[in-house]
Amino acid sequence: MVKILLVDDDPLIIRMYQTALSYQGFDIESAENGIKALEKIKKTDYDLIIFDVMMPEMSGLDLLTAIKADPKSKNVPTIALTNLAGTLDAEEIIKLGANKYIIKSEHKPKDIVDAANELLQKK
Repeated sequence: MVKILLVDDDPLIIRMYQTALSYQGFDIESAENGIKALEKIKKTDYDLIIFDVMMPEMSGLDLLTAIKADPKSKNVPTIALTNLAGTLDAEEIIKLGANKYIIKSEHKPKDIVDAANELLQKK
């Protein structure tokens, strides 16, 4: 079964995406910040990591940097979710190694599911 880690500080967002992804048969785990996400990544192998860019304690950019620096997780596909719409932000996130950059307010949960399926098929 495909295992996905969903990282967001908003419990409603986690629940919404968790529900949408679970309907596809994915095994979803969640973390409410980057620090807790890294703890989970050390213990579990994930097929995909979806994370919010703006989080307290550790930003999504710092989380992505840590994911890509760790040999265990560096090849795991990642999707950055954000409400930041600037192209500079998108370029920086992609440069750091994210596979996709999705603006939450412009996409439905189904779009996240479609992006997850697309990346998992490439893997």
